[in-house]
Amino acid sequence: MRKLANAELGRKSVEEYKCTPKIPVVVVLDNVRSLNNIGSVFRTCDAFMIESLVLCGITAAPPHREIQKTALGATESVHWTYVADTRDALARLRSEGYTLCAVEQTENSVMLHDFKPVHEKKYALVFGHEIRGVDQEVVNTCDLSLEIPQMGTKHSINVAVSAGIVLWEIFRNYASAYAKV
Repeated sequence: MRKLANAELGRKSVEEYKCTPKIPVVVVLDNVRSLNNIGSVFRTCDAFMIESLVLCGITAAPPHREIQKTALGATESVHWTYVADTRDALARLRSEGYTLCAVEQTENSVMLHDFKPVHEKKYALVFGHEIRGVDQEVVNTCDLSLEIPQMGTKHSINVAVSAGIVLWEIFRNYASAYAKV
């Protein structure tokens, strides 16, 4: 087998990407401190055609050299906003008809493999701080909690990796309507 050259990948330009329909998902970063994690989430949002990214609290916003190192230009393609208080961002998203989902280990959380997004609904997925996770007050405002099943000793996954896992699973559920996977 031969690796494909970049020219063979059929990548969209930033302008083409911006005009392409997105899946009805907004990613909310609640106090994510690592600039590399933030950049990685930008890139994942670009890869899986996420509607937008909301950066909250201590989560840094572009332009920033450390974000750019991992985003590799995705800060230009992905629509993003900054809102100081995560609860304010979620209140706005709820008023716009989004179902609010904390990605967190909680009582009654729904295992990711059991979650079947309804294509007629819009979702806001909240990912939290690298050590503390999604703030409890933010969890309290959410409609449900999604949990990534884990069998190891740590029971935690890096926030950028978690975003990749969850967004891939959501994208896979929408893929027939948006892209061939």
